[in-house]
Amino acid sequence: MHKIVVSNQCGCFKKSDLKNNINFESKDEALQKALDMKNTMNTEFCGKHEFQVVEFGDNFIISFDTEPKSSCCGNGCCS
Repeated sequence: MHKIVVSNQCGCFKKSDLKNNINFESKDEALQKALDMKNTMNTEFCGKHEFQVVEFGDNFIISFDTEPKSSCCGNGCCS
């Protein structure tokens, strides 16, 4: 059994139709669904976070940095 776990549930996730703790018999099916979810979250959510998928044992964990993404351009004007 393989599971997709969304470890950090932001407000956008809670408002979405996406589900947490989904079980799959097939590892390939679980990985494909986790990647699809990550892509949806990165393209359709508000953009404050960048989501990633990490394999941990039989689980695929979707998480993000707890620090919001910086919109700084890197020229020092944003500090």
